[in-house]
Amino acid sequence: MDGIWLALLLGAGVVAVALPTAPHLVDLFGTSDAAAPYAITYLRISVLGIPAMLVVLAATGILRGLQDTKTPLYVAIIGFVTNGALNAGLVYGAGLGIAGSAWGTVIAQCGMAAVYLAVVLRGARKHGASLRPDAAGIRASAQAGVPLLVRTLSLRAILMIATAVAARLGDADIAAHQIILSLWNLLAFALDAIAIAGQAIIGRYLGAGDTQGARAACRRMVEWGIAVGVVLGVLVILTRPAFLPLFTSDSAVKDAALPALVIVALSQPISGIVFVLDGVLMGAGDGPYLAWAMVLTLAVFTPVALLVPVLGGGLTALWATMTLMMTMRMLTLWLRSRSGRWIVTGATR
Repeated sequence: MDGIWLALLLGAGVVAVALPTAPHLVDLFGTSDAAAPYAITYLRISVLGIPAMLVVLAATGILRGLQDTKTPLYVAIIGFVTNGALNAGLVYGAGLGIAGSAWGTVIAQCGMAAVYLAVVLRGARKHGASLRPDAAGIRASAQAGVPLLVRTLSLRAILMIATAVAARLGDADIAAHQIILSLWNLLAFALDAIAIAGQAIIGRYLGAGDTQGARAACRRMVEWGIAVGVVLGVLVILTRPAFLPLFTSDSAVKDAALPALVIVALSQPISGIVFVLDGVLMGAGDGPYLAWAMVLTLAVFTPVALLVPVLGGGLTALWATMTLMMTMRMLTLWLRSRSGRWIVTGATR
């Protein structure tokens, strides 16, 4: 339960900082005067769901460690359907616009967190675990989670920088970027399914001292990652003219998105390798390496991305830079997997 308490504390801290500074945060992205009011409204509402989102992540980690991948699957599907229904109802039915979209997401996140809490609490009572916050336990959870926190913050910084660059390219480009980013996240979740399996399987093999089994599982999952990435890339190429009208009728936005989507499609096999190896190293408890590798990737990505508007590059150039970022991640993770230094057997690292 200490991980859950830590998630709640971190989430409350983020809310306390983000609510009063929302206008300044939006300004940092170079948002246009027309889009800024909508961005501030969405940020101030959506940030309320961060504690619930962190609880979901913490509880998902607990269940993965217990080899329970079914519950997260069911909760994710129900949360996705609920989020979509709430967004449609609040945006169009209730006429709340951008605020309705934000509230739909917050409500869905809180519902998912409530389900996870019920599952974790039932398991804690079953095993006689204390439900009270323990300062030592929270500190231990924080120390163990620091490398992954650094990794995640670095990745989020990359996505934020990409959005800030897209905002400086113009309204049509930022709109197209958000569409592509939503698709990219969807594809990432699909590929992450293999990574989640890898995280659990590798942890089990290494905990049992089976290094050969861990290596074989890593190799098989990388092959699966590449294959699924190729399939997803082909699907993006074939369906991009069809799904873009679902997001917008603006011809300028479509024109900006179509060539950039080709770059996204071509990068999917790379993404497949990245997500699988990321999951493998997480399962091996190799958090410090993941942290430093992501910080290095951020250091390489940032100056290149910031040059895109300076050199007159458009949205396609920005997503080529995103592909460079994923290639950098692939190289660092591949080198680590080849070294074998991640293979540490036993119950503790």
